[in-house]
Amino acid sequence: MRITTRPRALGLLATTVAALTVTAACSNGSGGSGKPAAAASTLTGDCAQYQAYAGHAGKKVTMFASIISPESDSLQKSWKQFEDCTGITIEYEGSNDFESQLPVRVTGGNAPDLAVIPQPGLLAQMVATGQVAKPSAGTAADVDKYWNKAWKTYGSVNGTFYAAPMSANMKSLVWYAPKAFTAAGYQVPTTWDQMMALSAQIAASGKKPWCGGISSGTATGWPATDWLEEVVLRKSGGDGYDQWVSHKVEFTDPQIQDAMSTVAGWLQNPAWVNGGFGDAKTIATTSFQDAGKPILTGKCAMLQQASFYEAQWATGTKVGPDGDVFAFYLPPISPSVATPVEGGGEFVAAFSGRPEVQAVQEYLSTPAWATSRIKVAPGWVSANTGVDPSVYTDPIDALSAKYLTDPKATFRFDASDMMPAAVGAGAEWKAMTAWFGEGKSVAATAKAIDDAWPQ
Repeated sequence: MRITTRPRALGLLATTVAALTVTAACSNGSGGSGKPAAAASTLTGDCAQYQAYAGHAGKKVTMFASIISPESDSLQKSWKQFEDCTGITIEYEGSNDFESQLPVRVTGGNAPDLAVIPQPGLLAQMVATGQVAKPSAGTAADVDKYWNKAWKTYGSVNGTFYAAPMSANMKSLVWYAPKAFTAAGYQVPTTWDQMMALSAQIAASGKKPWCGGISSGTATGWPATDWLEEVVLRKSGGDGYDQWVSHKVEFTDPQIQDAMSTVAGWLQNPAWVNGGFGDAKTIATTSFQDAGKPILTGKCAMLQQASFYEAQWATGTKVGPDGDVFAFYLPPISPSVATPVEGGGEFVAAFSGRPEVQAVQEYLSTPAWATSRIKVAPGWVSANTGVDPSVYTDPIDALSAKYLTDPKATFRFDASDMMPAAVGAGAEWKAMTAWFGEGKSVAATAKAIDDAWPQ
């Protein structure tokens, strides 16, 4: 999912509820009074673009998500014109308890009309209740036209499409200091071997090439799961990654053991980490928010972390190709895996088939809405290929969108978000933390995770 100051979908310690009361400001048959129109009329001027969603003036659609203020403020701005022109009111509620509260509301007969779901596993859980409504044909057509086919798969359960993708985040990035690279004569690597050679070169100069941190409160360990996911995808490809996610390939399987050994040689190498903090074991106790700060002081050169890490740089830090910090694409390992990209995102599921609900769900699947959201929310990215790349004003957003919208990329969703919660957000986090912090072996770490898999 889209993350700014919080890991995954853990939320912030606050809940915000915002109800937008709007009237139809355009010629939609309500006369500007907000009263329902008898039938859809012709929208004119700037409102003409919303003609397909007309005819529902005075209707209310409730939406529930984990996105809270300040991020939810721009979310609500993004559909303001849609509301004004169609007369549909989107009543939005964001909560840090979203993941636990959504199942309670759904099973208790109090489901929202729409829910923004960040984990495919939670979507499957909701579909199992029998209360998720199938999207309109228009929504399905938008997803088929504008999104990498993997996104539709993640919004589907047992082959049936239920939820349209909404936002995206790019995890396959490496943060660095462009000016420091230029001064030292370093080139941004484009292959894994080049990145390893650069790491050795930096270490030989007496500096630490890498810094890292996986401490994150109750979610400690999640960055380490991302590191393993990146390597598995780059070595085993999309099919191997999928088999691993479903546990057809276990953590103790030779190919996953090999990937873990690659991670160990990279981010547990005592000559390479943990710049600015201490030895390799300090990665387990360094917060993911602080992990990249030594890049600014030259104590480490690189940090593997997602696009949303941009929010962690101090105010005044210039982000860009010629700035204080920037990022490059985490290089591939095997030439047989075309442009491996790991990411996360959110999906809009409906719990009602009412026409106005379908209208909102369909609008949120379009390039038009994604463009509106991007314009009011720097730091937000869509994998919708219909968005004009020039809309992005933030260089990290533009870089992320380039890879997330690449039709030839081997895109896969965050593996731990798709594994059973007892594993992906439980045993794996714990075992990976012990692997880094206590020096547990690769074999013991893998076995501990496999043993936790639900039978």
